[in-house]
Amino acid sequence: MATGWEWDETLFAGAAPYYDRGRLPYAPGLADAIARALPPDGRGRLLDVGCGPGTVALNLAHLFREIVGVDPDPEMIAEARRRARERGVDAKARWVRARAEALPAGLGRFDVAAFGQSFHWMDQDPVAATVRDMLRPDGALLHIADLKSPSRTAEGLPHPEVPYAAVDALVKHYLGPVRRAGRGVLPQGTPGGEAEVFARAGFAGPLRLVVPGGQALERSVDDVVAWVFSMSFSAPHLFEGRRTGFEADLRALLCEASPSGRFSERGPGTEVFVWRRPPDAG
Repeated sequence: MATGWEWDETLFAGAAPYYDRGRLPYAPGLADAIARALPPDGRGRLLDVGCGPGTVALNLAHLFREIVGVDPDPEMIAEARRRARERGVDAKARWVRARAEALPAGLGRFDVAAFGQSFHWMDQDPVAATVRDMLRPDGALLHIADLKSPSRTAEGLPHPEVPYAAVDALVKHYLGPVRRAGRGVLPQGTPGGEAEVFARAGFAGPLRLVVPGGQALERSVDDVVAWVFSMSFSAPHLFEGRRTGFEADLRALLCEASPSGRFSERGPGTEVFVWRRPPDAG
């Protein structure tokens, strides 16, 4: 975890109802790319670590006999259960409220473990070692994240771009210039260096997959508001008694940027690093 910062249970407090609507989707074709790289036989077990509302697990559910999602936030677990029921996969899904640091918690062995933009919140070395031991020999670990480049523009699309810089300035006006995270702050952001961590844990690889994005997305004012409240640095609880005023100012900013209330943007690509537990690992 980041130096000087400690995880606490308020990190995403209140964000779960906004997550599915607000967050941009992973690139189309993510599940197909993973299926080609592994490939799963439909009989295996998937562990989604830091699952949030089940985004990765539900996207990959058709590839596995059982999916297990683990997350410390009770609202995220409740949202994952609701979405699994909506998709008709609740019979093969299990959702466990726990920190990654508390694994394995009797969950058994898995063919694939996935971290979907969650590993940076964890005590990385012990979590990587524990997950390695929970994988069957030659099992796969997937580290999944939005592709950070190239930059995406809305050129040629029918609506204005989301004014992210102005939104960021408004958040800082209310919450201060240093990034908030739970009860603490992250002046240097979250840590990187995942490749070194997985290598130290004894994983082999990685194989890098790039799933192209670029699809045209249309976003409403409500979608952008949901995006803001889905983020750790602007989760609803951080505004305390000023949330109503902040949301009013945010909506006014967005309506000024797009009087129609619609925005255009292109979906990000998705990057997947596939690591393997060696077959002869102890």
